[in-house]
Amino acid sequence: MALVKAGVVVLDCAEPEKLAEFYKGLLDARETDVTANRVEVEGAGGTRLAFRRDVNATPPSWPRPENSLQAHLDFLVEDLDEAERKVVGLGGRPLDAKGAPGPYEERGYADPAGHSFTLRRVPSTAPKQG
Repeated sequence: MALVKAGVVVLDCAEPEKLAEFYKGLLDARETDVTANRVEVEGAGGTRLAFRRDVNATPPSWPRPENSLQAHLDFLVEDLDEAERKVVGLGGRPLDAKGAPGPYEERGYADPAGHSFTLRRVPSTAPKQG
Protein backbone atom coordinates (compact mmCIF):
# COMPACT_ATOMS: atom_id res chain seq x y z
CA MET A 1 0.00 0.00 0.00
CA ALA A 2 1.25 3.48 -0.87
CA LEU A 3 2.52 5.64 1.96
CA VAL A 4 0.93 8.74 0.43
CA LYS A 5 -2.23 8.73 -1.66
CA ALA A 6 -3.51 11.53 -3.87
CA GLY A 7 -6.17 13.47 -2.03
CA VAL A 8 -8.31 16.16 -3.51
CA VAL A 9 -7.63 19.36 -5.46
CA VAL A 10 -8.71 22.33 -3.34
CA LEU A 11 -9.60 25.71 -4.83
CA ASP A 12 -9.70 28.77 -2.59
CA CYS A 13 -12.65 31.10 -3.16
CA ALA A 14 -14.83 33.59 -1.33
CA GLU A 15 -18.04 31.53 -1.63
CA PRO A 16 -17.40 27.77 -1.66
CA GLU A 17 -21.09 26.88 -1.72
CA LYS A 18 -21.67 28.79 -4.97
CA LEU A 19 -18.53 27.44 -6.62
CA ALA A 20 -19.47 23.89 -5.62
CA GLU A 21 -22.81 24.34 -7.40
CA PHE A 22 -20.96 25.27 -10.63
CA TYR A 23 -18.76 22.17 -10.51
CA LYS A 24 -21.61 19.90 -9.41
CA GLY A 25 -23.44 20.94 -12.57
CA LEU A 26 -20.39 20.66 -14.80
CA LEU A 27 -19.21 17.26 -13.53
CA ASP A 28 -22.58 15.72 -12.63
CA ALA A 29 -21.13 15.63 -9.12
CA ARG A 30 -22.48 15.13 -5.64
CA GLU A 31 -21.42 16.73 -2.37
CA THR A 32 -19.39 14.37 -0.21
CA ASP A 33 -18.33 16.64 2.67
CA VAL A 34 -19.60 20.04 3.77
CA THR A 35 -18.32 22.17 6.64
CA ALA A 36 -18.67 25.87 7.42
CA ASN A 37 -15.61 26.73 5.33
CA ARG A 38 -15.27 23.90 2.82
CA VAL A 39 -17.38 21.93 0.34
CA GLU A 40 -16.09 18.77 -1.33
CA VAL A 41 -17.67 17.16 -4.39
CA GLU A 42 -17.08 13.96 -6.34
CA GLY A 43 -17.88 13.79 -10.04
CA ALA A 44 -19.49 10.86 -11.83
CA GLY A 45 -16.04 9.77 -13.07
CA GLY A 46 -14.49 9.89 -9.59
CA THR A 47 -12.91 13.36 -9.86
CA ARG A 48 -12.78 14.95 -6.41
CA LEU A 49 -12.61 18.72 -5.88
CA ALA A 50 -12.97 20.84 -2.77
CA PHE A 51 -13.66 24.55 -2.36
CA ARG A 52 -12.24 26.32 0.69
CA ARG A 53 -13.46 29.67 1.97
CA ASP A 54 -10.87 32.42 1.73
CA VAL A 55 -12.44 35.87 1.81
CA ASN A 56 -9.19 37.34 0.45
CA ALA A 57 -8.88 34.91 -2.48
CA THR A 58 -7.66 36.57 -5.67
CA PRO A 59 -8.30 34.64 -8.87
CA PRO A 60 -5.45 34.23 -11.34
CA SER A 61 -5.41 36.59 -14.30
CA TRP A 62 -4.37 34.05 -16.91
CA PRO A 63 -3.79 34.54 -19.81
CA ARG A 64 -2.55 38.01 -18.79
CA PRO A 65 0.94 37.93 -17.22
CA GLU A 66 0.15 39.79 -13.97
CA ASN A 67 -0.87 37.45 -11.13
CA SER A 68 -0.08 34.64 -13.62
CA LEU A 69 -1.50 31.16 -13.84
CA GLN A 70 -1.50 29.67 -10.35
CA ALA A 71 -3.03 26.31 -11.29
CA HIS A 72 -5.71 25.10 -13.62
CA LEU A 73 -7.86 22.05 -14.22
CA ASP A 74 -8.17 20.00 -17.41
CA PHE A 75 -11.45 18.26 -18.22
CA LEU A 76 -11.87 15.82 -21.11
CA VAL A 77 -14.93 16.11 -23.35
CA GLU A 78 -16.15 14.56 -26.57
CA ASP A 79 -18.09 17.59 -27.84
CA LEU A 80 -16.47 20.98 -27.19
CA ASP A 81 -19.46 23.03 -28.36
CA GLU A 82 -21.91 21.18 -26.12
CA ALA A 83 -19.51 21.39 -23.15
CA GLU A 84 -19.02 25.13 -23.75
CA ARG A 85 -22.77 25.71 -23.71
CA LYS A 86 -22.93 23.90 -20.35
CA VAL A 87 -20.02 25.92 -18.90
CA VAL A 88 -21.57 29.24 -19.94
CA GLY A 89 -25.04 28.14 -18.80
CA LEU A 90 -23.62 27.38 -15.34
CA GLY A 91 -21.96 30.80 -15.06
CA GLY A 92 -18.46 30.13 -16.43
CA ARG A 93 -16.87 32.32 -19.09
CA PRO A 94 -14.55 31.70 -22.03
CA LEU A 95 -11.00 33.03 -21.78
CA ASP A 96 -9.12 34.53 -24.70
CA ALA A 97 -6.62 31.73 -25.34
CA LYS A 98 -6.81 31.09 -29.06
CA GLY A 99 -4.27 28.88 -30.77
CA ALA A 100 -3.08 26.90 -27.73
CA PRO A 101 -0.38 24.43 -28.86
CA GLY A 102 -0.78 20.71 -28.38
CA PRO A 103 -2.09 17.55 -30.00
CA TYR A 104 -5.68 18.06 -28.78
CA GLU A 105 -8.25 20.68 -29.56
CA GLU A 106 -8.90 22.66 -26.37
CA ARG A 107 -10.57 25.79 -25.06
CA GLY A 108 -9.90 27.80 -21.90
CA TYR A 109 -12.52 29.01 -19.42
CA ALA A 110 -12.87 30.57 -15.99
CA ASP A 111 -15.30 29.33 -13.36
CA PRO A 112 -17.56 31.88 -11.58
CA ALA A 113 -14.80 32.59 -9.01
CA GLY A 114 -12.16 33.16 -11.73
CA HIS A 115 -10.21 29.84 -11.58
CA SER A 116 -9.08 28.80 -15.03
CA PHE A 117 -9.73 25.41 -16.56
CA THR A 118 -9.46 23.78 -19.95
CA LEU A 119 -11.86 21.61 -21.86
CA ARG A 120 -9.88 19.23 -24.06
CA ARG A 121 -11.54 17.24 -26.80
CA VAL A 122 -10.65 13.58 -26.67
CA PRO A 123 -10.43 11.88 -30.05
CA SER A 124 -13.27 9.48 -30.74
CA THR A 125 -12.38 5.80 -30.44
CA ALA A 126 -15.27 4.80 -32.72
CA PRO A 127 -14.35 3.57 -36.21
CA LYS A 128 -14.79 6.12 -39.01
CA GLN A 129 -18.07 5.88 -40.88
CA GLY A 130 -18.29 5.92 -44.69
